[in-house]
Amino acid sequence: MQKRTLGQDLEVSTLGLGCMGMSQSFPPFPDRNDSIAVIRAAVERGVTLFDTAQVYGPFDNEEIVGEALEPLREQVVIATKFGFELSTGRSTGVDSRPETIRSSVDDSLRRLRTDSIDLLYQHRVDPNVPIEEVAGTVKELIDDGKVRHFGMSEAGVQNIRRAHAVQPVTALQSEYSLWWREPEEAILPTLEELGIGFVPFSPLGKGFLTGTIDTTTEFGEGDFRNTVPRFTEPEALEANLGFVDLVQTIAERKGATPAQVALAWVLAQKPWIVPIPGTTKLHRLEENIAAADLELTADDLREIDGALPEAQGARYSEANQRMIDR
Repeated sequence: MQKRTLGQDLEVSTLGLGCMGMSQSFPPFPDRNDSIAVIRAAVERGVTLFDTAQVYGPFDNEEIVGEALEPLREQVVIATKFGFELSTGRSTGVDSRPETIRSSVDDSLRRLRTDSIDLLYQHRVDPNVPIEEVAGTVKELIDDGKVRHFGMSEAGVQNIRRAHAVQPVTALQSEYSLWWREPEEAILPTLEELGIGFVPFSPLGKGFLTGTIDTTTEFGEGDFRNTVPRFTEPEALEANLGFVDLVQTIAERKGATPAQVALAWVLAQKPWIVPIPGTTKLHRLEENIAAADLELTADDLREIDGALPEAQGARYSEANQRMIDR
């Protein structure tokens, strides 16, 4: 697989692997050994960027990723996140106090079976801790050799600028896809100006853009999408099927799948964008990886932009939306 470079010269594969679904949000979860096999299969196929977080589980996800990648450590880039209070084993809110960051990193290093974290994100901005203090703490961890690069997740422009002035930010991770293009308004121009890479999560619209979800789809108990208005409001779901019709039309012409078209569109937006689609299945992993070789022409991109419908429904519940800094 070809490589791309995130800010501060962090070279990674064109596509990464989001590992969250192996232990959170999208049950049923696979057997641990099956998840490890998928992660190692991704490495064999050229994927080098693997994304996890403490809160995924909590903790299970880092342990799975750590066990899977321990024998392959020199070949990969591991990204994880801090930023939640997890002392009880469950999240009770955001927490980016310096002492929490330091203890979180030590715990992540142990679970990931490594001496350093390649890319450490603040998972959500903590309104109670100045971002300069957060960035300064990460800078100290970089100086100590425990962290290599600093990232932020779902952060707004002003916090990105303030953090970057203290410790250069290598990557911002936020949602971005054909049906969520809000980052184009202010985030992407800011990242380009500052030389920060962009790592979109949910580039397939939480599975919606694969064409496998329609108005009759029922999600299992505990599935995160049961809380998302875009999936729970029938009118919104019906209206958003226009996105699926569009990617299916392009896919048929290209001899590709809707998921591959959706991923190729994200990749075509900027050379410093590295999406991290998640999957627990080998055949979906291979399908996603093949998207890196799918070329959308200028005419294809114009057709997509000209035909895109207006997305309907909120992308998060009100409770989750309150934790996003914009």
